[in-house]
Amino acid sequence: MQITDYEFDLPDELIAQTPLAKRENSRMLIVNRAENSRRDAQFYDFPNFLRKSDILVLNNTKVFPARLFGESETGAKIEIFLVKETENQIWETLARPAKRLKIGKKIVFNENLTAEVTGKSEDGRVYIRFRVVGNFDEILDKIGKTPLPPYIKRDDGKLDEDRERYQTVFAKHRGAIAAPTAGLHFTPQILEEIKNQGVSVKEITLHVGYGTFEPVRVRDLSQHKVTPENYKISEATAETLNRAKAEKRRIIAVGTTTTRALESALANNKKFVAGKNTANLTITPNYKFQAIDGLLTNFHLPQSSLLVLVSTFGGCELIMNAYRHAARSRYRFYSYGDCMFVF
Repeated sequence: MQITDYEFDLPDELIAQTPLAKRENSRMLIVNRAENSRRDAQFYDFPNFLRKSDILVLNNTKVFPARLFGESETGAKIEIFLVKETENQIWETLARPAKRLKIGKKIVFNENLTAEVTGKSEDGRVYIRFRVVGNFDEILDKIGKTPLPPYIKRDDGKLDEDRERYQTVFAKHRGAIAAPTAGLHFTPQILEEIKNQGVSVKEITLHVGYGTFEPVRVRDLSQHKVTPENYKISEATAETLNRAKAEKRRIIAVGTTTTRALESALANNKKFVAGKNTANLTITPNYKFQAIDGLLTNFHLPQSSLLVLVSTFGGCELIMNAYRHAARSRYRFYSYGDCMFVF
């Protein structure tokens, strides 16, 4: 299939710019693959669509303030978006304006944090080495900004009001540059309700990186590759998931990042193995899902790898029709938007 098969009309006003006051009040589109059907609901009803035997898997990664604003030696304003640390204090970044950042250029963020440009890649990445006085994470927490997606507009001079809201209530392990947004709808009360029903709630960790929202640059999806990301599964979670597969119980993934980690685990090992591993799987049409039986996910960008993943799981025609229904019905899209439960 071609990436152009994953196009739909989306008015700009449906791209959610702010979160709802209450996480659980998001709308939720229910998509039933077996019945080839859909219906509208609210997220606070999500526990009603789960079974006592289900395993619900969450991604407990925590977003860190990865956007930094500094000045060059000449006083030019520089914005740095931290992508990943390649070695001690050397980071791969996206920078604006990248063209002005020659190798050797110095950047000052504050009195305790400076950097020097050490390299540039052909695809526009800028590599910088930080010089830190004190604790790097603590400095980022003070001067960094929440790394919101580019379609959410904020005044850079304003208070970082997204710091808490662009984070799941179960976030634990720092390292993501984007939130696992399907998890943003949960509250402690809803998680407690789910557990009280007898559903087993388990967590994995996959630090969401740039590959999650990197655009698809090929027409033929068989040529598309998503950047690998590292994930971790605990002994207890691996044991529960393997037992669930053996007993033919449903495994419900919260989010595409959780899905990619779980599917990569079975593709690499034929069973869930505890420890740190690499999610190197790119899910494209004709992929046969082995790990998950249900997926809670937000609504994604047209022609994105995430939309391809969801459409492969749910069936392209069913999911694309669901997306068009969501747009007609004025659902809110993307990170702060509404969600869809496909099973």
